[in-house]
Amino acid sequence: MPDRALSTPLDDSFERYLQDKGKGRGGDGGNYRRNAARELERFVEWAAGDRGADDWTGIVPNDADREPTFDDLDERVFREYARHLGGDRGLKQNTVQTYYRYISAWCGWCVNEGYLEAHYAQRASAMAPLPEDDGRKPGDQQAWTSEQRHALTRHVDERARDAVEAYTTLPEDTDSLDKQRRRYAALKAARDRALVFVLAYTAVRVGELLRDPNDPRRRGIRWEDLSLDDGSMDVYRKKQQWDAASLPDPVISPLRSYHQLMNPPTERWPVFPTFDQRTLAELVREELVERGVRSEVITKRRDEYARDLLLVLDEDIRPPSITTDGARSILQRLSETAEIDIDHPKHDYLAPHGGRRGMGEVLVRAFGYTVAARYLDNSEEMVRERYSHIEAGELGDVATEALSEIDG
Repeated sequence: MPDRALSTPLDDSFERYLQDKGKGRGGDGGNYRRNAARELERFVEWAAGDRGADDWTGIVPNDADREPTFDDLDERVFREYARHLGGDRGLKQNTVQTYYRYISAWCGWCVNEGYLEAHYAQRASAMAPLPEDDGRKPGDQQAWTSEQRHALTRHVDERARDAVEAYTTLPEDTDSLDKQRRRYAALKAARDRALVFVLAYTAVRVGELLRDPNDPRRRGIRWEDLSLDDGSMDVYRKKQQWDAASLPDPVISPLRSYHQLMNPPTERWPVFPTFDQRTLAELVREELVERGVRSEVITKRRDEYARDLLLVLDEDIRPPSITTDGARSILQRLSETAEIDIDHPKHDYLAPHGGRRGMGEVLVRAFGYTVAARYLDNSEEMVRERYSHIEAGELGDVATEALSEIDG
């Protein structure tokens, strides 16, 4: 191996690696890239002695005044890092495994690129301190129960009905700004209702519905992606391709009434646009300046509207979709206002993935694993693994029945 590679600082390889693993044009997007970048930064800080126990000085020899290089790496380093991850930081077993896998994947890439002679991170001695993986994905165990689903959908439905009625029954002589405020409130309540119903009944991943700032291909579904008459919508799946997802009956009416109320300028508008005032204000200013509108005219135009959302509708200034984090914030707010009883070690609200998992429970129990796998856009093997507790419970019932017959 060339001495040049051995003397290369570790972090000099990070950008090329992340580009190779990233998504979109130039490899700049994707959750994997973001998470891998975070763990690589932690690893190089640890290697330099900035993380770990008080007496940890890093992997560079004490008599050397330089940053860590590939010449400092061997299986003992990765063994020590595995021990560091599994230390007293309160990380779950599977989280430790996940963090180590990011570093191990980078190590393998470095072998292929000529930075390292061997995949030290995958050697048995390096991995020995890692805890056993308990097979659970952190944070992905919540499932909305039928009671929770009904409580949340009933709550958002009542809020939307009240807000729409308050807007549509205003007297004709209502002040323009007051009328706009009522319309804005109705739009927000209708958007929240549509989002909750889609998450509760379609089992579509939240990342397939909304914008991911780290993946330019996930810009959030648009009205043109929906076919309410056919009961379907096109989403960009986890498997990196567009595919049709089902829109069951409970979802159609909230989406249809929301579309009618919004009346988007074009069908290319996002179904779930952001309502964030700061984002919309900046968007209005930038777009109108680009159209040649003077600053004082923009200010006067904005003063005519109670909210910038209503201005962007009238001017066809297409806003971005809410993000996946935005959806979580909405569900936190709605779970609190609905006063839903939630008993979960990680989430004190109904998280988006819980809607998908709860629908999976319903489908497996009603139609079995094969049908559920098709609806969930997963392999049957994965669905059986994820919902193995259902089969275990059913087998337990069979065993109980068998015992009762034998014992008479």
